Amino acid sequence: MMKTQFRALPFGAIALAGALFAVGATTVSAENPTLKDAFKDHFMVGTAINRSIATGSAGFRRSLELVDKDIALTKYQFDQITAENDMKWQLIHPREGADGYNFEPADAFVDFGLGNNMYLVGHTLVWHSQTPNWVFACTNPPPESASETPQRGGFRRGYTGPRASRDELLERMRDHIHTVVGRYKGRIKVWDVVNEAIADGASTNVLRDSLWLQIIGPDFIAKAFQYAHEADPDAILRCNDYGLENPVKRRKLMTLINTLKEQGVPVTAIGSQAHVNVSTTFETMDQALTDMATLGLPVHITELDINTAAGGQRGTGADIGANASATEGGLVSDADRKLADAYAGIFRAFVKHRDAVKVVTFWGVNDAVSWRRFGSPLLFDGNNQPKPAFDAVIRVGTEPHSN
Repeated sequence: MMKTQFRALPFGAIALAGALFAVGATTVSAENPTLKDAFKDHFMVGTAINRSIATGSAGFRRSLELVDKDIALTKYQFDQITAENDMKWQLIHPREGADGYNFEPADAFVDFGLGNNMYLVGHTLVWHSQTPNWVFACTNPPPESASETPQRGGFRRGYTGPRASRDELLERMRDHIHTVVGRYKGRIKVWDVVNEAIADGASTNVLRDSLWLQIIGPDFIAKAFQYAHEADPDAILRCNDYGLENPVKRRKLMTLINTLKEQGVPVTAIGSQAHVNVSTTFETMDQALTDMATLGLPVHITELDINTAAGGQRGTGADIGANASATEGGLVSDADRKLADAYAGIFRAFVKHRDAVKVVTFWGVNDAVSWRRFGSPLLFDGNNQPKPAFDAVIRVGTEPHSN
């Protein structure tokens, strides 16, 4: 197993970086509110972090100097963090068996968060993507199928070899969830238990036609929540999905959640990813939150970013490949203003629904480390300088709001 090199950051570097973020021409200091302070009476504000931030090591297209600044920005602006990748099955459990886990990066994430008094979210336990092929593979495949390599996980392609039985896959799911959630019991407070299970499009199918559904059946979702609850009865357990601003997909999610609640399944929060574009308005988000609040569960905004790429203004969901192509070719005209206006409207909707919305998490610290980096979707640029959208969001947080 490859060892992650941990590095102690010099106190002076952290303090200096924390003191020198500029908001326009103004230095961020005690006189300038942070995101976590601006919304402290409403909800937590967090960010997804990568392994470089968790370990203090260069990587993800970032030099050591820039990583130091990313760390300082994370600690200064946010009070909640999500593991962007290192708790996905492909990375934390790449090989079959008890010796097939790689906990070191995830442990570093937990140590970083607890060391900085942050609220921790684990992402994700059951997903159709970034799951190794061995998870879905038959234990003893026939010789003629040996060309399939079940030990290597496919990121964008699904497993196509001989499949595990329902019982085999349930046992693997149970072992994985009990092991991972149990290891971090009491430290990770929230888990994305099932990620992106809802079908896209206008079809009447509620669930995505994933290998989980094909092999286990629709109760794979209930089983995943059952196993997570067994491993940590106090953890908040989320059903997380994208595109819930779309009323068709939102209705599918609501159908699923109501069914799970009727069955007594321990789903205890709704995760709305909110990967959106600059045409998303207050009215759109307001209606989405109004509908989701009727489910009677807390709503967590889990992966917020706003794409300003000209090619990304059509719905591309959360598919990595689709978003990569949709962020090429330049930005929309007047991108900074449109981004600021969109963020201001969305955050006004979050504040309006603060009784339901408990967490708002950005999917990345700055544009340079974003999966949509060519779409400049976040509040800070690649040098960790606040953009006009940051000022717009801060203004929403500090303006008076009726109860």
